[in-house]
Amino acid sequence: MSYKYIIYEVKDQIATITLNKPDKMNAFQWIGRGEDAQEVWNAFDQAADDDDVKVIILKGSGRAFTVGHDLTKVGFIYGMGTGKAGERKPSQRIRLKYDKMGMDDNMMHVFLNPKITISQLHGYCIGGGVYFPLLCDLAVAAEDAKLGLTEQRLGFSGSGVLGITHLIYTVGMKRAMELLLTGKTISGKEAAEIGLVNRAVPADKLDEETRKLATAMTLLPRDGIAIGKATRHIIFDRIGLISDFIPAYISHTLFTNLRWEDDEFNFFKERRDRGGAKDAFHARDQRYKSLGL
Repeated sequence: MSYKYIIYEVKDQIATITLNKPDKMNAFQWIGRGEDAQEVWNAFDQAADDDDVKVIILKGSGRAFTVGHDLTKVGFIYGMGTGKAGERKPSQRIRLKYDKMGMDDNMMHVFLNPKITISQLHGYCIGGGVYFPLLCDLAVAAEDAKLGLTEQRLGFSGSGVLGITHLIYTVGMKRAMELLLTGKTISGKEAAEIGLVNRAVPADKLDEETRKLATAMTLLPRDGIAIGKATRHIIFDRIGLISDFIPAYISHTLFTNLRWEDDEFNFFKERRDRGGAKDAFHARDQRYKSLGL
């Protein structure tokens, strides 16, 4: 299978999926059926179907693991306009359809994958850069990586994202709420200290240490890996981690229909008035600078 937006390699029973849009800091269209994100799901399926593969490593090229969803596309995939008079509002059915694809159907390729999955984190790990280590079995980060749910500053306020239950189980209620409600970023070292990743290592050792962990996983038998994954699926279902995907896409749809008051930050309006997503999200984050966040 050939890919345009990722690099797929298999060596020594380890499949490596590399997000490869370095000019966009690996911003992918994770919601809906983005052509770039679909390659990621296809690669996870390809590895799942390959009996020679025991472990999957997900990593990124360039300066970032991923900065999350491509904010130049957000909203438009539903048919949203620019807010000008006479434009039709996107329907709830279209919002629900695309949000379910992105947060339920697609992410299951990762969370319920029958192979052992490892996230390798470096640089900016924003939005999806945090979802993936939550959904993978293991995660290794560079000490200087920057992890954050900064998309929460669009106004989600602790809603509308995949893995809130996963986050609470992983780092605890109070830490989860702080990450969600502030949208702040933390270092890879701090992520390891709170249990968001398994370990943090010097950036120049990241490939080596992740590969070493993956190699240790290949010492396990194929059937043992499959049985272990199936067993955890039962446990995840019992504790509610699988059902967490349902409120994620529904609350995301509710958020995309939010009404902003005149004194509140509206990303879609700022993106239109400032001429693009980059200036809009810089304006979003500038409001937090004086607070040290």
